[in-house]
Amino acid sequence: MKLVKVAASGAIVALCALTLGACGSKSSSSTSKQVLNWNETAELPTMDLSTATDTVSFDMLNNTMEGLYRLGKNSKIEPGLATKTKVSSDGLTYTFTLRKGAKWSNGDKVTAKDFVYSWRRTLNPKTNSQYAYLFEGVKNATDIMNGKKSPETAGIKAVGDYKLVVTLDRQIPYLKLLMGFPVFFPQNQKVVEKYGSKYGTASKYMVYDGPFQMTGWTGTNLKWTLKKNTNYWDKKNVKLSAINYKVNKTTTTSYNLYQSGKLDATSLSAEQAKQLKGQTGYTIRKAASTFYFQYNQKNAAFKNKKIRQALSMVVNREQFVKKVLGDGSVPSKGLVSMGLASRNGEDFATAAYQKNGVTYNLSEAKKLWNEGLKELGKTSLEFTLLSDDTDKAKNTTAFIQSAIESNLKGSKINVSNVPFKTRLARTTSGDFDVVISAWGADFSDPISFLDLFTSDNSYNAGKWSNAQYDKLIAASKTTDAGDTAKRWNDLVSAEKILMNDQGVAPLYQQATAWMIKPKVKGVIYNSAGANYNFKNAYISGN
Repeated sequence: MKLVKVAASGAIVALCALTLGACGSKSSSSTSKQVLNWNETAELPTMDLSTATDTVSFDMLNNTMEGLYRLGKNSKIEPGLATKTKVSSDGLTYTFTLRKGAKWSNGDKVTAKDFVYSWRRTLNPKTNSQYAYLFEGVKNATDIMNGKKSPETAGIKAVGDYKLVVTLDRQIPYLKLLMGFPVFFPQNQKVVEKYGSKYGTASKYMVYDGPFQMTGWTGTNLKWTLKKNTNYWDKKNVKLSAINYKVNKTTTTSYNLYQSGKLDATSLSAEQAKQLKGQTGYTIRKAASTFYFQYNQKNAAFKNKKIRQALSMVVNREQFVKKVLGDGSVPSKGLVSMGLASRNGEDFATAAYQKNGVTYNLSEAKKLWNEGLKELGKTSLEFTLLSDDTDKAKNTTAFIQSAIESNLKGSKINVSNVPFKTRLARTTSGDFDVVISAWGADFSDPISFLDLFTSDNSYNAGKWSNAQYDKLIAASKTTDAGDTAKRWNDLVSAEKILMNDQGVAPLYQQATAWMIKPKVKGVIYNSAGANYNFKNAYISGN
C-alpha cells in the first residue's frame, strides 16, 4: 500500500484486520457527540486519487470516497457502489451493476462514466500517476501508460449510467481487492476540470462520494476534519458526525493531548510503549509494511554489491527493534512482509527467506566493506542517509549512523531528516544517496511488494535492475497468472534474487503501539491497502 508514510507504502500487508469494539453496534449517544479526535504523524500530501502515494492520503480517500467495493473487517469485500458483479467464464470480463441513488457531495449522480473517466485519467501518462502500474492486466493499460495507445482504448466502458464493463488482457486473481483500493475509485469529471491544477490540493477543491467529506484542509496546514456526508447512499449507517485530525510529529505532544482528552487516539514512542503496555487502551497495530534501504545506483559506490551488503550486515535488526522501536515491530525476513500470503500452510516470507539478505554479521560486514572500497579505489566513503523528521525516524537514523560509523572504517554518514512530503519528492526525483523507504502492501499478494523493483517501476528509485528478476515478475503476471503453483514459485524466486543481490536491504516489519480511548468503537484497521475504515465507527458512553 502505499508509501508508509514513515508511511506508507500504502499499503500495502496477511490481510488481517484489527477491529476495536463491535463493528456496526448502535450507540445510544446523540449524533452531536459522535466526534472522534484522531492523531496523524505526517502531513496530508494530496487528495487527488490519481496521484496519491502515501498512507495518509489513502486513508483520507478511503473514508471520503467509495469505489465498487469497500474493504471491511479482515479485508472482506463489502458492498460499495456495485450491487452485482458478473464474471465471464474465461475470467477476462467483469460486469458491475451500480446502485442507483448514489450521489457526490455536490448532489451530482455517481455513474459508470465517473469510473471510466477516473481510470482513463490515472492511466494517462500526462497525469504522472505512480500507481498506474496497478492497472496492468486491464486491456490496453500498459500500452496507454507507455504512450502507445490513447486512454480511450482502456478496457473499461459505461453501458448507460449504471452498468460498468471491465475487460482484461489476462486474469487478475486479486482484482476484487484492487477495486477496494482508492486508485480505482471514481472521479467527477466536471469537478476535476473545473478546478484544474488546484484539484485535490485543498478540501474545497474536491467532491466526495464516500461516508465523509473533508473540510478545513488548505493543502499545507496540519489539521482538518472529515464530516458526515449527508449525500452518501448509506448515511444511515454512518454514526460519526465528524473526525478531527491533527498532525503531531512528536508523540510527547500527542500523548499529552490524549491525556488531556483532546485526542482519542495517538501512536506512541518506544519509551511510551514500554511504560504503557498493558494499560487500558493500549493497542498494537500490526502492518504488512516493510522499511528498507534503497541505494541510489547512480552513485558508483552503491553499484558495488559488497558495499550494499556491508551496510545491510552492519545493522543489528534485533537490537534495533527492541531497543530503539520497542513498539512490536519485528526484523524483516525479506521485502515481502510476514503474514501477507501463504500456500499449503507455508508463509511466503519463509519460503523466500535468504538469511544473507537480512542478517547481522559484523565481521563479514567489515570484510565486504574493505573489499568494496578497494574495488572502488577508495579508502573512505561519505554519503547522506535520508529519512523523515518524526521522532521515530530520527531515532532510526541515529542508530544506523552509529552502527555504520563505529564499525566500518572510513565511513562518514550525514543524516538528513526532512518532512515526509520532502522525503517523498527527493526519493522520487533520485535526489538521495541512501534513503530509508517504507512500503505497505496494497492487497494481500506478494506482487504488491515485488512489482516495485522491476527495472521500469517508478518506485524503484534506486534504479536497481536484474533481467531475471524482471522475467520472473512478468511471468507471474502473464503466462503463469492462471497457475497458482507456478506463479508462487516465480515470486519466491524473484524475492531470492532481490535479497541475494541486495537490490534493497529490508530492515523491519512495522507495528505501531497506540493508545485508543475505550469509548472508540467499530474502527476497522486493515494491515493491507488503505488502513482505516471509519464508516461504522462510533463513540460509546457519552
